[in-house]
Amino acid sequence: MDYFKNIVHIPTDSVSMEGSLVIPDKASNIVLFVHGSGSSRFSPRNNYVADFLNEHGIATLLFDLLTQTEDLEYNTRFDIDLLNERLQVATRWVQNNPSTSMYNISYFGASTGAAAALMAAAKLGNVIKAIVSRGGRPDLAVPVLSQVKSPTMLIVGGDDKLVIDFNRFAYEKLQSEKEIVIIPGASHLFEETGTLEEVAKLAAQWFKKYL
Repeated sequence: MDYFKNIVHIPTDSVSMEGSLVIPDKASNIVLFVHGSGSSRFSPRNNYVADFLNEHGIATLLFDLLTQTEDLEYNTRFDIDLLNERLQVATRWVQNNPSTSMYNISYFGASTGAAAALMAAAKLGNVIKAIVSRGGRPDLAVPVLSQVKSPTMLIVGGDDKLVIDFNRFAYEKLQSEKEIVIIPGASHLFEETGTLEEVAKLAAQWFKKYL
């Protein structure tokens, strides 16, 4: 399969977010990756999942929600409102970019990025076709979870006990089509053999089902 790959710069009101855009031939869907606190578009786990989706004909955009300077500030890393605003800016960029404007849009969020993805989806409604959360903190978006219309899959590691509780709590608040999957033997970062591959397969199935 052939791919169009490009480094893009997405302007906000104050900074420019750098991203990696990959578009497979004949793609009609794109997934925006929303990384967690302390991470970036270079996250090896998100890149693994993105590569898997590319192989299945889905375009991907991995981008830095924060600048390097912003990421040094602990409070900024956990500013879900800011991350949500930046994600909405990136989503509008995708909608207006000639290379991607015709694509259906979905989100893949990790850690705090999952909360930002759910908040943005609550605001954007049917624009966001599906959401997958990996080891996410959807509980940080509780005030808006009932407004999310996008089909949402929550994936959690079986050994990530506290985050399982957070996800079960959030799952009950979601009113959209939803599923929660707990992967046995997986920790928060899904570093155990085969666990990240399982995440990628589940994500691809979910996105294909709702795209």
